[in-house]
Amino acid sequence: MINKVVKNANEAVKDIPDNAILMLGGFGLCGIPENSIQALLDTKVKGLTCISNNAGVDDFGIGLLLKTHQVKKMISSYVGENAEFERQLLSGELDVELIPQGTLAERVRAGGAGIPAFYTPAGFGTEVAEGKETREFEGKMYLLEKGLVADFSLVKAWKGDTAGNLIFKGTARNFNPMMAAAGKITIAEVEELVPAGKLDPNEIHTPGIYVQRIFEGKNYEKRIEQRTVRS
Repeated sequence: MINKVVKNANEAVKDIPDNAILMLGGFGLCGIPENSIQALLDTKVKGLTCISNNAGVDDFGIGLLLKTHQVKKMISSYVGENAEFERQLLSGELDVELIPQGTLAERVRAGGAGIPAFYTPAGFGTEVAEGKETREFEGKMYLLEKGLVADFSLVKAWKGDTAGNLIFKGTARNFNPMMAAAGKITIAEVEELVPAGKLDPNEIHTPGIYVQRIFEGKNYEKRIEQRTVRS
């Protein structure tokens, strides 16, 4: 069996080059690859194109890479929690492609499934449709959207085994599994790494065939974007 286990995040991301296309899993700040993002800060890689539902916040997640100007383009759905992102967008420092959330999820899923493109009604008649092929089906207009793939996918799972099989927990399942399938090289960080055969096959969300590197992460903060409590 191929040995997929690497020592830590720094070893996992050390060969990611400048101008790479990355997918970063998670939803908001839930299930994001915290250790891998920190390692990218350490490598000082630049010119990254980041495909992620969110752009993190100013001092956490992808927001850290934006602050150090390591990202040249964001392909995202929701970016409302990051003031630095907004500043770079308005100043022209950052190239941004905003995509309806469902369309983003399906473009990533399609890329992982080897589907080059698909039609969706989302965005027709808006700026999202500019420059895209349209077609009518049963009286309704649709846009042609292309599948997305990445040079590297960085995902974070609850549990994983040494063969690369992954189990995600709760909200972390929203983008991580489909991004794991859409990366040419997928790097998985897990809270708990166990020997192959220890996970229940019925509970595995991402088969190990999609994962090339895996390591057990540490010091997860698991921040919450907006915490609301009763007075």
